[in-house]
Amino acid sequence: MTHSERYAATDLIKWSSKLLQGAGLAPERANTVAEILVEADLLGHSTHGLQLLATYLRELEAGSMTTAGEPEILADGGATITWNGRYLPGPWLVVKAINLARERIELHPVVTVAIQRSHHIACLAAYLKRVTDQGLLILLLSSDPWGKAVAPYGGLQPLYTPNPVAAGIPTQGEPILLDISMSTTSMSLIGRLQQTGQRLPHPWLLDNQGQVSDNPAVLLSDPPGSILPLGGTDLGYKGFALGLLVEALTSALAGYGRAEQPQRWGASVFLQVIDPAAFGGREYFLRETEWLAEACRTNPTKPDSLPVRLPGSRALQLRAEQLGQGVALYPTILPSLQPWWEKLGIPLPTPLTHHVAVDLPNSERAEFL
Repeated sequence: MTHSERYAATDLIKWSSKLLQGAGLAPERANTVAEILVEADLLGHSTHGLQLLATYLRELEAGSMTTAGEPEILADGGATITWNGRYLPGPWLVVKAINLARERIELHPVVTVAIQRSHHIACLAAYLKRVTDQGLLILLLSSDPWGKAVAPYGGLQPLYTPNPVAAGIPTQGEPILLDISMSTTSMSLIGRLQQTGQRLPHPWLLDNQGQVSDNPAVLLSDPPGSILPLGGTDLGYKGFALGLLVEALTSALAGYGRAEQPQRWGASVFLQVIDPAAFGGREYFLRETEWLAEACRTNPTKPDSLPVRLPGSRALQLRAEQLGQGVALYPTILPSLQPWWEKLGIPLPTPLTHHVAVDLPNSERAEFL
């Protein structure tokens, strides 16, 4: 369900940036963070967009999100870079890493950046289009070496985080955009449902006795329950294996992870930008990905069923609609930010117009988790 008013995306970016600046972030960094958060809401990822802004503001106020300085360069091999992010704003760090990769892509057709000690990086899907628009392929993975929510397949004790994998694949038309956690659901959705007393649409959790559950409260028990790996009780060994791969590509490559037993919320990041021109050629790459995309879209379906929808297509459609008609915010977002705009004296933007609240059908909800 979305809020009954719509706001211009540009107004939300300016407003969010002012709030971040009011909490101590420099204008350029605040603008970048605001752009990524609003982009997430444009794409429909409402748990990872402006829903995070109040938390980021608290982190800035507490000094847990670093405001000044640059990431420390731990290694630079030209095509491979490792940073200590020093808990600087995650969206700013990732955009900075993307810009660096794009600068170096002429000399190095594959550029990889590993970041340790980043702050939270928000919605991974929000970064993809700025790379695919350049005809480049992007892989983006993230974990939090402090967080523990997912138990290994067959285990009961939470060990690692949902560990999302995102990729942007350019085609001759709209890109293919995927952003999938290696767990059955995300911590942000669970937190939202905990606050409102709701349950998950399916039993995606385990309680501390190993029984499946749809109740977010099982993660608050003592000892806590856990989120099932992607694939659930039947095929969760696949999600478990992929979750370990994310751990290796993020924390292990960046040189700082769970073995260090960090005491604060943060992120380990793996970013890779690939230029298809250096391989089989950009023209053939786009021809092949467009052929595949069209073959998927035109694949026969059951009578009265919708056509096959490629990853990201619904998000891009929603993005275009909201850029034209205004962004519809989830109902809990503005109440969480009201104490901040009142405290900082930065009033909410004027809404564009009223509209009918939208409740996404269950068939569409998975893309927005």
